[in-house]
Amino acid sequence: QVQLAESGGGLVQAGESLRLSCAVSGLPFNMYSLAWFRQTSGKERDFVAGISWAGGTTFYTDSVKGRFTISRDLAKNTVYLQMNSLKPEDTAVYYCAADGPPYGTLGGRSSYDSWGQGTQVTVSS
Repeated sequence: QVQLAESGGGLVQAGESLRLSCAVSGLPFNMYSLAWFRQTSGKERDFVAGISWAGGTTFYTDSVKGRFTISRDLAKNTVYLQMNSLKPEDTAVYYCAADGPPYGTLGGRSSYDSWGQGTQVTVSS
């Protein structure tokens, strides 16, 4: 059974940092591309950052480039999202997702077939 469990969300002030974690089980971690998406009430779930299954490619949405970093720990089967210089517009529920073979587009929501339950990030001004 595939499980993705996010943690690390919370309430911070603008300019501060958070690190989200997503523990993955039930699938061969090193063969899955992983990504973070976020969603606010009434809006679609949007891509934030992704890392390819081979680990050599990372991809970010423009609004987080230079502030967020996605990484993974193969030994811990965990993917991280380091978020620096947070802004109020980063407030959302953050979800991690996994995409196995055959691989889809790294930034495409439809590529991912396994999802976590989400963790709330709130950034106050």
